[in-house]
Amino acid sequence: MNPAPTRRRSWLFTPATKPDRFDRAAEAGADALIVDLEDAVAPADKAAARQTALDWMATPHDGRIVRVLRINAPNTAFGLEDLLALVRSPAEPDLILVPKTDSADTLRLIDGLLTESRKATRLVALIESARGVALAESIAQSTPRLDALFFGAADLAADLGAEVAWEPLLSARSRVVNAAALAGIAAIDSPFFALADEAGLRAEVAAAVRMGFTAKAAIHPRQIAPINEALTPTPEQVAEARLILEENAKGVGVIAGRMIDEAVARKARRVLAAAG
Repeated sequence: MNPAPTRRRSWLFTPATKPDRFDRAAEAGADALIVDLEDAVAPADKAAARQTALDWMATPHDGRIVRVLRINAPNTAFGLEDLLALVRSPAEPDLILVPKTDSADTLRLIDGLLTESRKATRLVALIESARGVALAESIAQSTPRLDALFFGAADLAADLGAEVAWEPLLSARSRVVNAAALAGIAAIDSPFFALADEAGLRAEVAAAVRMGFTAKAAIHPRQIAPINEALTPTPEQVAEARLILEENAKGVGVIAGRMIDEAVARKARRVLAAAG
């Protein structure tokens, strides 16, 4: 596999029917590009879009951006065709985003197919149903090939009969973050869907960071900069994290009246990892 960026703060969705946009994602500053075969592609265009995506993902790349393929739900004919086409092709996306994930068995099945075809491609589980949220812990620990849980607000809200807003989905978001932390994998937050509301985007990504999400998805390039800004520690935060780790190496200590122990040091390590 090509080397991938160490930071995965911003994940930009692009329809597989728009290949002219694939290479623009890195220019927009996105850390990951999700080439979408599911919601963004009409049924009549699925086959052509699939081939376009696989052809692009079979070409060498410089590692500036993580290549992610969102397949159709694996329990549909389109999803099965996506998986079979992938394992029979030379394409090797960095990640597969698996929609409608509501079973650990689904991920283990895909893992087996990728292992059989000798692909190093890893998985991201999209949690976007009531059942998926209820089983988030078992899904998160389904396979070592799983890199992250991805929270899907729109489909989950439809499942619950709730509004696509922060408060109605707060408990579900929290459960996904907790499941990801339990498994030691990343947690990616849903896109913010109001394209003209930059203040709303900034507020939501700030809340996602406070909750523990390590990344947020975007549906337009203009959303990338605010996401990256919120998920990139400031120079002051980096300097503080380094100081904390230096003090922690000596044992329990105190910095500016604050006790420094292993729990604080773990947070400092996350800050430095987020800073790249």
